[in-house]
Amino acid sequence: MIYKKKLLQFGAGNIGRSFIGQLFSRSGYEVVFIDINKELVKELNKKRAYKLVIKRNEFPDEIILIDNVRAIDGYDKEAVIREIVDTDILATAVGKYTLPQIVSVIAQGLQLREEKRGKNPLDIIIAENFRNVADYLRKELKSLLPLEYPFEGLVGLIESSIGKMVPLMKEEDKKKDLLWVFAEPYNTLIVDKKGFKNPIPQIRDLWAVENIKAYVDRKLFIHNLGHSAAAYLGYQYDSKMTFIYEALEVPEIYKIVREGMKQSAVALNEAYPKDLALPDLQNHIDDLLFRFQNKSLEDTIFRVGRDLYRKLDKNERLIGPMLLAQRQGTPYNKIKVTFYAALDFKAKDQKGEMYPLDKIFFQREYPRGLKHILKSVCHLFSHQDEEVKVREEIEKGI
Repeated sequence: MIYKKKLLQFGAGNIGRSFIGQLFSRSGYEVVFIDINKELVKELNKKRAYKLVIKRNEFPDEIILIDNVRAIDGYDKEAVIREIVDTDILATAVGKYTLPQIVSVIAQGLQLREEKRGKNPLDIIIAENFRNVADYLRKELKSLLPLEYPFEGLVGLIESSIGKMVPLMKEEDKKKDLLWVFAEPYNTLIVDKKGFKNPIPQIRDLWAVENIKAYVDRKLFIHNLGHSAAAYLGYQYDSKMTFIYEALEVPEIYKIVREGMKQSAVALNEAYPKDLALPDLQNHIDDLLFRFQNKSLEDTIFRVGRDLYRKLDKNERLIGPMLLAQRQGTPYNKIKVTFYAALDFKAKDQKGEMYPLDKIFFQREYPRGLKHILKSVCHLFSHQDEEVKVREEIEKGI
């Protein structure tokens, strides 16, 4: 019997299915999803496959069948722990708010894995979209494991840069097929070469880099900045506008988005000159702007702009590049324009509902003014030089 390697994937959502799961499945791995959506788990176990629909701009859709998959109910802790014990590699794609909720079961799985398998390291690819996530996960896991657990020898924490764009599935599409998922053609998973304890898996489209921090910042401060700028400026221009590509069809929006991305690129090049050459970053911006205008993807202004509590944080896509630019002594006035637009973002989904946390933002934070938002939402309250200066610059206005 030929041994088939296994990926244990926490999160069977859009990134889990369209990106991580499909990369490993197409490279010959069995993919086991962990999810709390019981209906999704049931369907995955029934069909053992799902369709990935690649949406290309002005080209027909490409449908790929992703097979050799199954799923475990995330509430079945014992089953999850058993899977952790005998998996070859683990990945997470659950989101910033859910990641803390899965730390405990991962720690229990690691402990039992050591008891059953001894010195058999487990690499964890962290497909989450925020900075220093490996440090966060290391701290949380170590706090739950015994002091004598040989963490540095047995656990590889691999940060990644997730650049694949996956739109929200419409309700009518979900009714046709709960499992299928739409995505753009881009398929490169950038991972931290230094994070692995085992040999780097031979996965097509997996790119291991020496300095993952540079690429995580590139993702947040160019990709996420530009994408959200299109959403916030598009909503500001016309609150009834639906799609990202519509916003970028407006010349003045396109110009501000591009200029903001270029300002961020200059700061990134100053910060990471060996990793991020300016001509490469400029090519990256051109490629992203082309991808953002993919009409077939039907990516919405609502999806891209929602969740202001997260996206206005100082480590995120708007304040983050301004702090970096301030540190490097480079301009960021165009990024500031997007920040102001974000403060008025009240886009609604297809049911006419605002994102719940954004509703709370406008009820609790917005009425208390800009200074309050900068302190309590953006967390710009330290006396570090760059934070003080960015705060002052924002308070000045445009």
